[in-house]
Amino acid sequence: MTRPYFLRCAYVGSGFSGFQIQTTLRSVQGELWRALRAFDPDAPMPQGTGRTDAGVHARAQGVLVQLARDWDPYRLLAAFNAHLERDVRIMKAQAAPEAFFPRAHAVAKRYVYRIQEGPAEDPFLRPFRWHVHGAAPLDRAAMARAASALVGLHDFSTFRHHECAASSTVKRVHAVRLEGEGPSLDLVFEGNRFLMHMVRIMAGTLVEVGKGRIPAGEMPAILAARDRRRAGITAPPHGLCLEEVWYQARWGVGEPSPWPEEEGLS
Repeated sequence: MTRPYFLRCAYVGSGFSGFQIQTTLRSVQGELWRALRAFDPDAPMPQGTGRTDAGVHARAQGVLVQLARDWDPYRLLAAFNAHLERDVRIMKAQAAPEAFFPRAHAVAKRYVYRIQEGPAEDPFLRPFRWHVHGAAPLDRAAMARAASALVGLHDFSTFRHHECAASSTVKRVHAVRLEGEGPSLDLVFEGNRFLMHMVRIMAGTLVEVGKGRIPAGEMPAILAARDRRRAGITAPPHGLCLEEVWYQARWGVGEPSPWPEEEGLS
């Protein structure tokens, strides 16, 4: 019999081909499995809450591991981190209930897309913010008006990559917020599910609105078109971070969701 443990994993995505394990490329899942087998050689592959694209960061990727014996959570955290490179870390560990599975029992996620505006790119912010060049600031009021059209239950076909294999393109976005002052702008997206590249395409489209290239009032029609060609560019991956994942309250894993619970999260 194995013992399940839940891990909160953070990583800088620029050094990875994504979360999901790859045959030849470096992945977060592959690194976690390598570290795990250093102290539990027969452990099965760790299972994440979801995939992140190559170059996308995370502060709160949820990971389930099955171990051969009981562990003190702090010692488990320390054992993992002793065998991991410094661009990936276990931030929290706890025993998990039997039958808990992070992907199936997640109910909402928060992604933050970080932007730096201005005529020159700050080299200290470059790894984590998309520099949007321009002498004039983005029109944040127009971006906020356009963002409001994305909130709710919609078919988000317009905002998915052509290789997306999700069985349904209908997702619920709970909130889209613009935060930050001066040249720093954070686009906060909270929803029950997100399609492949969906957040990055929404972010890129909102930037096009902020530049005046897409009128804010066109967002409902763009969404309704279900046509990727109607949306804006796909924002680069390094500005995106998975900041939080909420799970069904009945499992006692993490903080309770501020949004209504809906099972399953792709």
